[in-house]
Amino acid sequence: MTASSHATRAQSFNAAAAQYAANRPSYPPALFDAIEDLAGHPLTGAGVADIGAGTGIATALLHARGADVVAVEPGDGMAAQFRRAHPDIPIIRGDGNTLPLTTSSADFLTYAQSWHWTDPAQAVPEALRVLRPGGALALWWNTEALDVSWIAEAADRIARYFDVNVQAEKQSVNARVADPTGRLDFVRRQVRWSRRVPIDTHLANIGSHSIFLVQGEEAAAAFLAEERDHLTRAFPDGIVEEVYDVILLVATTPA
Repeated sequence: MTASSHATRAQSFNAAAAQYAANRPSYPPALFDAIEDLAGHPLTGAGVADIGAGTGIATALLHARGADVVAVEPGDGMAAQFRRAHPDIPIIRGDGNTLPLTTSSADFLTYAQSWHWTDPAQAVPEALRVLRPGGALALWWNTEALDVSWIAEAADRIARYFDVNVQAEKQSVNARVADPTGRLDFVRRQVRWSRRVPIDTHLANIGSHSIFLVQGEEAAAAFLAEERDHLTRAFPDGIVEEVYDVILLVATTPA
């Protein structure tokens, strides 16, 4: 992906913030249990900065967990949607490459579905600057469970239509890619969960991904119409079970 296409995809969410907020999947409690386990201390009462917070899906869960959380988000549309949905949670404009946070100010830095929009060469030293001694950097992604047959078949259709390698993208979520400098010692954990949703919600979910948003409405709509036909035949009751593997990477700083 070129730098320009990467930036275009990163910015594409702002025009679809309401669709994103309404249809994207959440995260299971077991994920936050795993974060606490790998970090060695609880989220409750901790100072947390959720970077690339988007519409606040993860931020709200961190807040509900008892964290003293602040959101950091660069996008106008996403930040506006966040403020409408979470007026009680503070949000600061900024991104992971130049964090608008003071040195040694956070117990946790979290990146839910957002680390891949940073430049790790800049984001890693920024994270190390902002984290307190013994603090934790937690990165995670909801990835499709490609061992589920209908999900694998749908992923293949997306791959052919948009000329992308879905399996390779999932496999690329690893410590080497997250920190090519090797300064952080990430531990990886995987958490499986699922949700049952109407086909319309599923289609709106996948349509809110950047690969669709940058195609233009006509191309995306054509694919989603075909996909609706596939899924309606496969699931005549109109309900699909989306199965996810949350891939979690956690690195801690020296105490």
